[in-house]
Amino acid sequence: MKKGITILLLTMMATFTLSAQGIIDVHSHLITSEFQKDLEKHNLLMDEGFPLPKYDVEAHLKWMDEAGIATSVLTLAAPQPASRESIRQANEKAAQIKKEHPGRFLFCAALPLPDVDAAMEEAKYALDVLKADGIKLATNARGQYLGVQELDTLFSLLNERHAVVILHPHRPEPVNKQVMQQTPLAMQEYLSETTRAVSNMISRNVLARYNNIKVIVPHCGAYLPLMVPRMKSLTPVMQANKLVGDIDWEANLAALYYDLAGAHSPEVIRMLLTITTPDHLLYGSDYPYVAPQVLTQSLQRMQQYLTTEPDLAPYKEMILHKNANRLLQAPHTAPEGASIVLQADGGSIVSPSGDEGGATLVRIAEIEVYPEQLEAYLDAATEIQQKSLAEEPGVLCLFPNQMKSDSTQFRILEIYASQEAYQHHIQTAHFQKYKQGTLHMVKSLKLQDLKPLDRETMSKIFERLK
Repeated sequence: MKKGITILLLTMMATFTLSAQGIIDVHSHLITSEFQKDLEKHNLLMDEGFPLPKYDVEAHLKWMDEAGIATSVLTLAAPQPASRESIRQANEKAAQIKKEHPGRFLFCAALPLPDVDAAMEEAKYALDVLKADGIKLATNARGQYLGVQELDTLFSLLNERHAVVILHPHRPEPVNKQVMQQTPLAMQEYLSETTRAVSNMISRNVLARYNNIKVIVPHCGAYLPLMVPRMKSLTPVMQANKLVGDIDWEANLAALYYDLAGAHSPEVIRMLLTITTPDHLLYGSDYPYVAPQVLTQSLQRMQQYLTTEPDLAPYKEMILHKNANRLLQAPHTAPEGASIVLQADGGSIVSPSGDEGGATLVRIAEIEVYPEQLEAYLDAATEIQQKSLAEEPGVLCLFPNQMKSDSTQFRILEIYASQEAYQHHIQTAHFQKYKQGTLHMVKSLKLQDLKPLDRETMSKIFERLK
């Protein structure tokens, strides 16, 4: 009896540790036997230029436990399956794995594109019946590239569901095989494919028009840190020649998140931070395409530089799990007025809007700005405060304070009526303007969630301030 209690206590302690520190991996792949048979039947096994690795759930869990991964998000690997039935089987297998290992796996469902009608039906089935956590889209499906008008109806459906979309590059179509003869597909063309697909969506304002969709861009953002400034600079020329229309850069970029699977480094993260903010960076492994021991070493290297690099250290917990936790809240399956909080201990908690202690969401934003940007940041902070309080009833408090000991340091007290009010706030035009406009001004950002000890007194304080 005593031995059993001891084991139970040790298990609870291990669960608590994992819950506190567990990493969320947004980039891992499911490769089922049915998927492989379908590819073999249609002579597509080598369509991506290299063989598919073997996948085993137990081996995946073993690596996750060794590496400290609490939850992995599964997506179907490339290439695109030849049949609708194969995609349905893969989605149902992913749902089964999620059910059998609660809290350890989430999944984003594949769709049978380029058949848009069939893809919409599969999306409904996956999200409504299988309870998928999002949708996986290929950069192109048999030559149908993301961003084309034919996909607008699908994006409209995903927009209604506030879907999370995980992108993954596939072989370009059509393509001259000589292009990849010297340099295999995964070494370079995958990055071009990803950049091409995102560029296409931006040029047609797909992400701005369907702004409830959040898109995870793989492999450290591909070439986007180079593409975005170039595309911006050439847009006036293209518009003058009537090749593109107006582009809402702020709204399009606000929809993009970036996983750090692949060749991550401090330098790569700093480049990404020229086009996004730290709350849009996510950990990804690319399991099982890389040997487990190599993935473990890569993760340990990331943890090391996120600890030792002064400008990146404030973002460590955000990148490893907090950002993914906020993003993957599955609003299409949550009861109205509730949010799903992922727990690394093998489950999830459906709580009232806001933090687990009540309706309001309270946090402190700790910000350091570059000295030369001080005046500009003061203006931006004042503007976002005034607009938010004037236009958003759900923003109860947005109170920037400047540290007397160091004028480049700011502490912003943020209080929102609910998690829903916060989510609405970060989608507003004035917040997106503030976010994108201050990217180059902010040296570091740290968000500290708070738990009010006495909510009744907090309410009285607001009454006194009236």
